[in-house]
Amino acid sequence: MLTAGMGANLGRRARLVILVALASVACGLAPAGGTSSGKVEVVAAENFWGSIAEQVGGDRAHVTSLIANPDTDPHDYEATPRDAQLLARAGYVIFNGAGYDAWAPKLLAANPVAGRRTLDVGALVGVPEGGNPHVWYSHGYVSEVIDRLSADLKQLDPADAGYFDSQSRAYGTLALKDYSATLASIRQKYAGAPVGASESIFVYTAEATGLNLVTPPGYMKAVSEGTDPSAADRVTVDEQVSKRQIRVFLFNSQNSTPDVQGVVGRARAAGIPVVQFTETLAPANLTFQDWQTRQLQALLAALGG
Repeated sequence: MLTAGMGANLGRRARLVILVALASVACGLAPAGGTSSGKVEVVAAENFWGSIAEQVGGDRAHVTSLIANPDTDPHDYEATPRDAQLLARAGYVIFNGAGYDAWAPKLLAANPVAGRRTLDVGALVGVPEGGNPHVWYSHGYVSEVIDRLSADLKQLDPADAGYFDSQSRAYGTLALKDYSATLASIRQKYAGAPVGASESIFVYTAEATGLNLVTPPGYMKAVSEGTDPSAADRVTVDEQVSKRQIRVFLFNSQNSTPDVQGVVGRARAAGIPVVQFTETLAPANLTFQDWQTRQLQALLAALGG
């Protein structure tokens, strides 16, 4: 007898088999490498990587992001037939890796196109499946991705190598200036300040800012993976809130369980500022750097400005 969870997993596997077949059929739809306009055809599994790729690629690349709806929880995303077809036609694909978007490499493997380049960000920065997959929240990892994007685009379009060099330099220094400066400002003013978070999405930011993230790692990992935190971890989180042991509580509004909503409510009732972080661009029309800077500025203000 199948449980509801087993049935859902079997359903996902069946849909993935169908999508793999579609990807294989789609291999003849367009050659890998470029569009009819001659631009490099880039597909990003998530729009935060898509935004970066669009700005590094400039007008020499055409970028499509698959996960772009701010109301979507990427952990639970199920690929569509359109996704399979876009991946099959892409000349360059960037996906997060580290188990975050496991459907993407499966669809790519179903259609091995000659000349197509792929970027598995988790593999690039050394975060394996089972590690913290929210690598786009690491300033250092983002810098590595920018360098790799530029190098890969130059391989795909050698004639525009100088253009991609210029784009990546400008993006890393000018476009990311406010993002980098806000991280530095938080670190300068509030390094060591205790903060809490609903899940592991905030771990990399805490490291970059020097904030003391005191929430039990097991609690954050459980919420991130959609499992129940232990009773002991719940007690610890509640005590940190009720005794005002944290300056700010950060939560991921795209993965907000009833348990997390309860913590958020108790934090607000205790007078602890609550700051919202999201997994994908919110709103979806923001650039990566504007999205990150807005969130960091809200955190800075909550800490005291």
